[in-house]
This record gives sequence, C-alpha cells and structure tokens, in this order.
Amino acid sequence: MKQFFCLVIAAAALLSCGGGRTAPLADEPTDSIAFKYARLIHVAQYDGYRLVTIDNPWKPGKALHRYILVPYGAIPSHPQGTVVRTPLQKSIIFTSVHAALVDQLNAREQVAGVADLKYIKVPFVQEGCREGCLIDCGDGMNPLVEKIIDAQADAILLSPFENSGGYGRIEDVDIPLIECAEYMEASPLARAEWMRFYGMLYGREREADSLFAIVDSNYHALCLQAKEAGKGRSVLVDKQTGSVWYVPGGRSTIGQMLVDAGADYAFASDDRSGSLSLPFETVLERAGESDVWIFRYDSPRPITLTQLLAEQPGYRQLRPVRERVLYGCNVMTSMFYEETPFRPDLLLQDFIQILHPDITNLPPLRYYHKVE
Repeated sequence: MKQFFCLVIAAAALLSCGGGRTAPLADEPTDSIAFKYARLIHVAQYDGYRLVTIDNPWKPGKALHRYILVPYGAIPSHPQGTVVRTPLQKSIIFTSVHAALVDQLNAREQVAGVADLKYIKVPFVQEGCREGCLIDCGDGMNPLVEKIIDAQADAILLSPFENSGGYGRIEDVDIPLIECAEYMEASPLARAEWMRFYGMLYGREREADSLFAIVDSNYHALCLQAKEAGKGRSVLVDKQTGSVWYVPGGRSTIGQMLVDAGADYAFASDDRSGSLSLPFETVLERAGESDVWIFRYDSPRPITLTQLLAEQPGYRQLRPVRERVLYGCNVMTSMFYEETPFRPDLLLQDFIQILHPDITNLPPLRYYHKVE
C-alpha cells in the first residue's frame, strides 16, 4: 500500500507540470537552435522539450523568463521555468503586432481572444470578435480575467515593460504569460527574427523560418541597392507632439533603417536606442534644411499641408515644407505598426524609394505617401 501511495504522489507531481507552474532542474541539452541576429532569446533542445531563455533587457546578466516548450501529451523531466504546451491551441493576444504575425503564420485558428480590441486593426480579429468566434478580453491594462479563464486559454502573449509593477490579476491565474520582448532588440532584423520563437509556440516553425529567410534576404538586397545608389537625400523625421518633437535616436530601429537606406540623417550619430525629446528650435536648427520630411500621423483622412501648418505655424520655416517634399504615414489607415516590426524589409523599401527618387524598380509606397 505504501509503494502504491508513493507512485500516486509521483504521478500527480508529473501531471501538475503544466500551465504556468515550474519544475526542477534537468539533464544536458542535445542541441541548440541558433539565432542569427537576436541576442535576447536562446533556445536549447532537450530530449522531448525545448528550453527558451529570454534575457532581461533592463538587467543585463539576468533572465526575464524561462519557458519549457513541451508537446501535448508528453510528460518529460524538465528544468525550472514556465511550462508551455505546444502548439498553442487557444492563445490570448494583447498586442496588434503579434496578432498580425499569427495571421501571417496561418495560425489564426489558434487564437481564442484578444485584449485592447480597439487598437487591433487585423481583419481576422475584428471579424472574429464581431461574429463571436473570438473573445474580447477588455482593456489590456485591466483585462477581464474571467473571460480569459472561460476561453480555456493555454497562453497569453503580452509585452513586458521596465518597472511595470507586474501584470495584475492574470499573474494569479495558472496560464503561462509569454513576455514578448522582441521590441528591445538592438536591430531591425534581430527584432524580426523573434518570429521564429512564435513559430515554435504555434507549431508553425517551418512557416516562420521561411518567412524570416525572405525578410533577411530582402533586407540585405535593399541595403545593397541603396549603397550602390550612393548618398541619399537628407531627411527630417516625424513631427512635433505638444511642445516636444520626438525624433528617432541613431541606435533606434528607425534610425538604423534610415542609415541602411542611405539617408543623411541629422541625428544618426546619437547613440540612444529610443526617441530624443527635443524642442522645435533644436530640430529646426539641426534638420530644418533637410531635403525631405517624413512623418507619422493618426487620422481617418489623409493629412493636408493646411492641417500641418494649423498644428504648428513654425513648420513654414522647414525647407521640405517650402519645397513641398513631404511624405506622411497614416498609422490609422495603414498597417504600419502591425507589419513593420516583423517586416522591416517593407519599411526599408519605402525609405529607399523616398530617399533615392532615381531608383524606379521598387513597388509603390506601402506606408508613406506624398502630402499633396
């Protein structure tokens, strides 16, 4: 009887290693899956499962999270970390960019619900919520936990932030939280390469690897084309918001892509990876005589020069305004935020076409359009 009782306890311990629970240390890896550009994610192959380690981008040398990707039905011994049964069957997605990627990987049937629906323009999400096929889990900052539980979600994809204070009530639910930290990578291709991790989660590894190979190849071919074309036009980026003008730092993904496109960018030498907060006067002094102005805006209709000047009469002092060389990207009506993190090649294509008007063999502009 005592032997039977011990076997029951052992079996229960093994079966409990699901959801977001952790398990003890394990054996040596049999292989590792190399990432070409990404530096914050590491994948080791073990016998029957994979260990995914995500480095903490805000605390070098420490892990943000460890995931054990275990096929459904398998109960291996595995190292310490969050157990994720793969492929995901009923995931909840908190971000528009990841919903768009899942769509590209043909894994839309594996999504059970979303948060922040009003910000997700991806067609299958909007249609699914209208028809009741997908669950609207409410505000991403304060989601409806009961709906997530009712959906029988097997994972929640969300973005981590420094000093966020945690994820609130959903941390108390036994559902793995996939911390999508790719936006903290140091280059456009490093960020895009995380699609390979999401391919592992959704059982779409082949599709993700193939798509990334296309992105990688396209990006380098475009860089070469821009280099062969010589120095591109000088460029002013984005526009004033309130009393501040935010411009991309030289190490930001946008800043790096402008350099890859051959731009003469006034802030390219800045070593910050985020945006620079500058007064109008500083931008005017350093970049006001640029050849071309590209900026993002949010509006149900294309912006006009009259509207721009109504926002800030000082724009009249900019050379691109005087010479009418302006290109706007309407983030409300385009898929800029949804597509470009994992398809930097498509954005680079726009940049090259704008900065090198003599290059004529590129497709029509996808995100930016000339302000008439």
